[in-house]
Amino acid sequence: MATTSCWFLAFVWAVWWLPLMLAVPEEQQGDGCSAKRCGNLTVSDPFWLPDWEAGRSCGPLDFEVGCFHDNIPFLRSSGFDGYSGFSIMNISYEERNLRVVDLHKKSDFNVPNACNFPRLNTSSKLALPFKVNNSNPNLIFYNCTKAAANPDWAMVELTCLDATNAYVRAGVRYDATGAYAGYALEGCDAIVVPVVSSAGSADSNYEQLIQDGFLLTWDPVTDPI
Repeated sequence: MATTSCWFLAFVWAVWWLPLMLAVPEEQQGDGCSAKRCGNLTVSDPFWLPDWEAGRSCGPLDFEVGCFHDNIPFLRSSGFDGYSGFSIMNISYEERNLRVVDLHKKSDFNVPNACNFPRLNTSSKLALPFKVNNSNPNLIFYNCTKAAANPDWAMVELTCLDATNAYVRAGVRYDATGAYAGYALEGCDAIVVPVVSSAGSADSNYEQLIQDGFLLTWDPVTDPI
């Protein structure tokens, strides 16, 4: 009789508590984060700002947005640390575009009386869901061991006072395959930097072009099965 009573009580406990236990994960997961603001930017699905009070994530990790000093939105998957990574200027949810600034490239040319030649292509910092929008033209920076022979009309020498045999070429069309070998110069290291626009010819205002950012696009986010 005692055994039967124990089984009956266990059954009642299971019937009472099981629905509540199953409801907890659903409540924690929720239907995604609500729209939030960082500075002048409204962040909404598929992007999200973490809810530190709730202590949970509510979106794809690659789309997590941080808010530096409570007013600078940044793409966390770009490795943002305040000095490098991508800060976000604007997001077009309809066109799946976001305008970002590569802070490392920006700071490279923001040192008084000097500049640090960029080392990596901007695209090397992209997480998988993102790619450079093909509407962006490119700048190509060259760091050469000697003066470039017969530089063409699309190249100008860098204006940094400590730069020697360093050049920038404007107006290079975007190539999704990264086939820029036709722009290689002998004895020069080169990197590719996308920008929103350029004049299509040599332009000494490359610092401003980098500060104006460039466009990224993302693939549609599908719900996990």
